[in-house]
Parts: sequence; C-alpha cells; structure tokens
Amino acid sequence: MGCCRLLSKPVCMPLWRRQYSVPATYFHPTVYALSTPSNQHSAIAILRISGTHSKYILEQLAPGKHVLPRKPMLRTLSDPKTSTFIDEALVLYFPQPKTFTGEELVELHLHGGKAIIKAALKSIQELRSEERDIRMAMPGEFSRRAFQNGKMDLLKLESINKMIHSDTEIQRLSALHSDEILLKFQRWRQEIIDQMAKLTAIIDFGEDIESEDIEAIIKAVNDKLLTLHTQITRFVTKLDRMSVLNDGIKLTLLGEPNSGKSSLINEISHDEVAIVSNIPGTTRDSIDVVMDINGFKCILTDTAGIRQGTSDAIEIKGIDRSKKKSLESNLVVLVIDASKPNIDEQFFDFINNQLAEKPLVVVLNKSDLITSDQLAQLKANFEAKLNALKVHTVSCLTKQGLDSLVETLTDNFKHISATEDEDPIAVSDRVKEILQTDLLYGLDQFFEHKDQDILIACEALRIASDGIGKITGENIDVEEVLDVVFSKFCIGK
Repeated sequence: MGCCRLLSKPVCMPLWRRQYSVPATYFHPTVYALSTPSNQHSAIAILRISGTHSKYILEQLAPGKHVLPRKPMLRTLSDPKTSTFIDEALVLYFPQPKTFTGEELVELHLHGGKAIIKAALKSIQELRSEERDIRMAMPGEFSRRAFQNGKMDLLKLESINKMIHSDTEIQRLSALHSDEILLKFQRWRQEIIDQMAKLTAIIDFGEDIESEDIEAIIKAVNDKLLTLHTQITRFVTKLDRMSVLNDGIKLTLLGEPNSGKSSLINEISHDEVAIVSNIPGTTRDSIDVVMDINGFKCILTDTAGIRQGTSDAIEIKGIDRSKKKSLESNLVVLVIDASKPNIDEQFFDFINNQLAEKPLVVVLNKSDLITSDQLAQLKANFEAKLNALKVHTVSCLTKQGLDSLVETLTDNFKHISATEDEDPIAVSDRVKEILQTDLLYGLDQFFEHKDQDILIACEALRIASDGIGKITGENIDVEEVLDVVFSKFCIGK
C-alpha cells in the first residue's frame, strides 16, 4: 500500500489523549422503541424511552400520581389526547445520569398484545411538537447514547450485541470476555505509546544524543515492537480459528446409500430433519442442518449416498456434491452399515487420499444387527484401514454409542476452534479488520522505515495506536466507526 496511508505531516504529537464526546443529552431528541420482539404475541412487551422528555411522556400517559425514581409502579396508561384507555402497565422511571444511556429513561412494561403496543407507540408519537423533539429510535441508538455518555466502551457494546444474537452456549461464553480483551488492547496501545515517546526524544533532541545511543534506542524499540507484533499476530490467528464459533463448524456425513446417515443426523439433532427410508439413494442432494451440539453451533450436512455403478444422472450429481461438501468441511463423519461393511475401494481411495488432511470420525452404524465379536473385529479392521480419529459403534435404534459419539465430536470442535485450553473469545469483523489494516499495518510500516526515516516510522506507530483507539472508541474522529457498529443492533437496544 506504500506510504500514502501516512499523514503528510509526520510529527509525533500526543494524539492518543482520550477525547470525550459531547453528552448525547444536549443535542439528541428523545427517542422511544420496543425493546422486546415485535413480530409475535407475548405476555409482556417493554417499551423504552430515553432523553430529556422521557418523564414528560410518562406523565402524559399516566397523569396524576407521582412516579418515584427506580421503583416499579402500576399505572393506568391512556391516550393523552382522547383519554382512551391503553393498558394497565408496570412503569419505571430512571433519572439521569445513572441509567443505561446516561439520560433520563423510562420503561413501560405493557401486556404483549399487538394492539396495545400499537396504541402506546401512537400516543407517544403524537406528543411530538416544535418544543419537544420526540421520535422513534434508530437501530442501536440506545447503545450509541450509552457510549457517547461514557457508560460503555465499544468492545463492551459489541459484546452485548453478540450475546443478544448468540444461539449456543459457546457463543454466549465467547461474548463475555470484552473486559479482558479491552485490557489486552490497552496494554498494546500503551506499549506503542511508550516506544513512540522514545522515538520522539530522538526527533526532538537527536543533536544532543550520540549516534551510538540513537542506534541503541532504535534497536530497543524495534525489539519491543517485534515482540508485540508476534503477540498481535498470534491473537489474530486465534480469532480466525475461533470464528467458526459464530459461523458454525462444518460437519459432513459421508457414506454409502442406506448406511443410516439420515437416521444418525436425526438422533444427534433430536428432530426429524432428514428423510429416512430403506430405499438406497433416498437422499439425492445435500441437506444442511444448523444445530447446537454440546454448545457448539454446527452446520451438519447429510449428503447423498456415495456408491459406484449408479446410472441415475441426478444421483451422480448428488454424489459429486457430497464429495465437494466433504472437502469444504471442518470435520468428516464416515457412516458405515455394520451389517453390510463392504465399502467400494474407490470410496476408500477418496477418503484416504483426497480427505487425508481432514479430521475423520468413523461410525459403525446399525451395530445392533451383528454380534459383539463381529463388531469388535469390524472395528479393528477399520481402525487399521482408515486414518480415523476414532471408530465408534452406534445403533440409532437402541441409542447405544450416541453419547460417546457426541463427546468425540465435541472434543474435535474444541480443537478446530482452538478452545481446548482457552476460553472462547469473539470480536466483530470491524475489530478484526482494524487489527489487520491499522495495527499490524502500522507496525509493518515502522519496521520498513525505521532505518531510513524516523519521522515516518514514528507516524506509522501513531497509525497503529489510533487503530486501537478506533476499536475501543478512545480516539479522535470516532464518529466514522459508530454507524457501522450500531447499525447491527436491534431497534430497542
């Protein structure tokens, strides 16, 4: 990318000083939105209001009795203009600044009927006037105000959004480490700032420093930043591996027709999501099922049965797609009918050659149809013949071996996602991009220019430092990232 990213005036000034935004209270309208799902009936619906006119809105909807701060109170809500009854609601009033947004905040806990919600929203909307700017909140606007009023940093807010959208236990846990990650980023930034200070001393007082001392300072700075670069690179690599926690681990079931793949997927998912039939070739194409296996999000693919000699054009295409799916997956499960274990040699060649680098788990299905001695011999044969992580004996009819299989799958998921010995962590795509395009880029530019132009090298470190500021929100010109962050939030968050 060259040096065009570097500023035209490469002077190392203390630009890392935190810049606080003007509190949102002073220039934002009062906003309101439903904080609970709006597309279905429910027992309760929560309507949130934030801004300087929040208490006024509450007093108009529920006139008469005084509402005490932070105390739930039952009130009759009615339309301020027509006095038409809306609902008996639990109301809460939170005076600023000790609220989620840092502003005056009201919550209306309504009954969850759609007509009730619609009437309440309409009544609030009609309170808008030239003197009182009241409107519906935009996506993430409550959280944005919390950030602007110093209630939370961007990492914490993004982790809350991840928790809201988590489907599995591992996804939930991965969103709980924002404080730990923030401390890591702050340590990195402080390290960069410390090294910038040393370079600034050379720039400002270089004439008074011996050349040998300058070389020693630059070498010490370089060594520190090399260590930091290694730490950041490892962290980014770990994030890449852990990205499957959100995207889903791709798990493909392979096997000959009628080996019981569809039955197995139904047992693992505890639901009938795949077609089960004793007619070979019933599954003619791949069937993807998103499921939670021991807290891990998995995209489990039930593929068309692989067999040689078929003349059915549709089935042949399905077999080709099955092989392609297995090559794209993170983990392959080979399902074999224990009562008919004669697998085509070409199928074996495909597994041992093209899938040699893929983690492989072998399942001897329908184990209830043969004796235990036959099963033991069969298991030994396949352990010798295939480079499998483990060979399991399973019966979908009796449920034997299913728990052990799920345990093996879970162990593999931990290895694939790098969560064997570490807690799961997750950050947004925005953060990952900044780590690459600002932080690592700035360090790389320092290494490139440190021996030729100390000014440019110092400016490169400022880019790296400001990159971390973009992540946490502790930086000048932070507005550029806010729209990206909060557009992904719910309306009432």
